[in-house]
Amino acid sequence: MACCSLSFPVTAKARSPSPLTSGALVSSPSCTYSSRSSSRSRSFQSSSFSTYSTRSLSLHCDETLIRRPRLSRRPPEFLVVSSGNKPEPLKVMISGAPASGKGTQCQLITQKYGLVHIAAGDLLRAEISSGSANGKRAKEYMEKGQLVPNEIVVMMVKERILRSDSQENGWLLDGYPRSLSQATALKEIGFQPDIFILLEVAEDNLVERVVGRRLDPVTGRIYHLKYSPPENEEIAARLTQRFDDTEEKVKLRLQTHHQNVESVLSMYEGITVKVNGNASKEDVFSQIDNALTNLIEQKNSTLGSMAA
Repeated sequence: MACCSLSFPVTAKARSPSPLTSGALVSSPSCTYSSRSSSRSRSFQSSSFSTYSTRSLSLHCDETLIRRPRLSRRPPEFLVVSSGNKPEPLKVMISGAPASGKGTQCQLITQKYGLVHIAAGDLLRAEISSGSANGKRAKEYMEKGQLVPNEIVVMMVKERILRSDSQENGWLLDGYPRSLSQATALKEIGFQPDIFILLEVAEDNLVERVVGRRLDPVTGRIYHLKYSPPENEEIAARLTQRFDDTEEKVKLRLQTHHQNVESVLSMYEGITVKVNGNASKEDVFSQIDNALTNLIEQKNSTLGSMAA
């Protein structure tokens, strides 16, 4: 819990008062305080009380202070209680058709918000590159433009989300889920996003983006022969094209995407934000940034209401 610093006037009896008549502050044993006598004092006579002097107590404590019930008729002092609660990290899903710009926007989002980027496609390709049994099965489905079965992907996604960095910093799940069954599987294991971002791009633009896309196997950077060409001939010579980035395969993938996207959206009604992905990457990110900023403000507002 966050450290709090409190300062308030109390009246202290010259003799040690009874806790039952004057009230007591209960705190963690780790609390410390310092006492500083004020330059002014005030006294009065009563048949049942001795002379009192005003002091100012300054407390520094790592725990919330709790006041025991007061049995005396004096009004209680006001305490400002500081809570160490903070909003939970963001949990974001971003979706869109192949070449809708998810990779670019994920990079911009993680740079600003510090979320852990989890790309289901990258997890799958890593399995394919490793030559594992799951990788070989996944490649067969991907080459046909079909979705990889849930039992292959869900466990990989689950394990990545449960890592400490994802839990502490929040996560950005890229391109998953892509079907109702995948969304249902994630919900059943307890993964629910705060926001579901959908990039919408015209199909002609998508085909052009995919066919011209190239991968640098050394740096992992994605280039486009028309929109983002390599810096020099050396890089251009080593660029490769993904096996599923041909016009024939991308049209199959787009057909599968359109068939499944509406059913996925039905799982995230109320938290879906549709973004015009035909705009420049700066304008697209501006739309996403506004949505995430509003989400954080809502989280902070809710936390403040709970603390009050």
